[in-house]
Amino acid sequence: CYGIYAFNTELNDVEKIVANVTVMASGGAGHVYSATTNPVIATGDGMAMVYRAKGKVRNMEFIQFHPTALYHPGEYPSFLISEAVRGFGGVLRRKNGEEFMQEYDERRSLAPRDIVARAVDNEMKKSGDDFVYLDITMRKKADILKHFPNIYAKCLSIGIDMTKDYIPVTPASHYMCGGILVDEYGRSSIKNLYACGECSSTGLHGANRLASNSLLEATVFAHRIYQDAVENFNNNIIPENIPEWDSKGVTQSNEDVLVTHNLRELQKVMGDYVGIVRSDFRLERAHRRLFLIYQETEEFYKRNKVSVKLCELRNVIQTAYLVIKSAMQRKESRGLHFTTDYPNHADALIDTVF
Repeated sequence: CYGIYAFNTELNDVEKIVANVTVMASGGAGHVYSATTNPVIATGDGMAMVYRAKGKVRNMEFIQFHPTALYHPGEYPSFLISEAVRGFGGVLRRKNGEEFMQEYDERRSLAPRDIVARAVDNEMKKSGDDFVYLDITMRKKADILKHFPNIYAKCLSIGIDMTKDYIPVTPASHYMCGGILVDEYGRSSIKNLYACGECSSTGLHGANRLASNSLLEATVFAHRIYQDAVENFNNNIIPENIPEWDSKGVTQSNEDVLVTHNLRELQKVMGDYVGIVRSDFRLERAHRRLFLIYQETEEFYKRNKVSVKLCELRNVIQTAYLVIKSAMQRKESRGLHFTTDYPNHADALIDTVF
């Protein structure tokens, strides 16, 4: 790797930037799904770019869904109702007010994220509702305000007083545990290219990340990348014949509707078939649907000038494809990947690498 082609949003053209060392720190891929707590830039760009450049990605099927995002249709991304609310005594309830977590796990509402997310998903599928309730009304108002001032203010802004009312919550995609395969110094399988943060797969998070470990990972690996890069960057000679970006024959299109529509369609497919609970049938169906969207978008990309929206759509599609392909290859349930066709652990522990 000798640098990047970068889209200049002010000049609306693509620039060549050469570098002895390149670090990918492009974040996660939450926007593969329509319900996500991730910022709008989390479109899997780094993972998609590295895969297209023939680099290796690992364990893309392990996507963490946070069980309790605030249910507020039209808000994008979703607002996170912290697990600390359940730690503080919050209880998950059906719409009729019944508690239900005891039917899934003896730890009830304090069970791990993946178990709670699957339970909430199952309750919603059974009832046909779009959310369940989180109840923290048993605690004193002063305590709630002291511990959760931001959550209280957010809920109040949409007419919910969490000291008196139940909070409507729904699972939302939250963290990508897989990503660009790197070693203990953040080096990817492409020479002179490092990856750091959520876009990387260091192996630290296994099949299910523990809360906040990602922050520690980012700081430790950023430092290790710096140490390794400082030692080696002088040895990286940049060739002189790297071409400029070639945009001959492309036209400026106003077909933004295709880009927006294909993104919505992709997110719907992923939410319906590649969500918290999967099966071979659902994954195959998603794979077929995605292939059509992929063909349309690639054709459009080749003929049209680059734009931020078009690049992000292309990357979201590529990342979604890797998630589906990885999930199809894992014939077991482990961590964040749960499939009804293989509900148990396999004997051998194998990484999914493409």
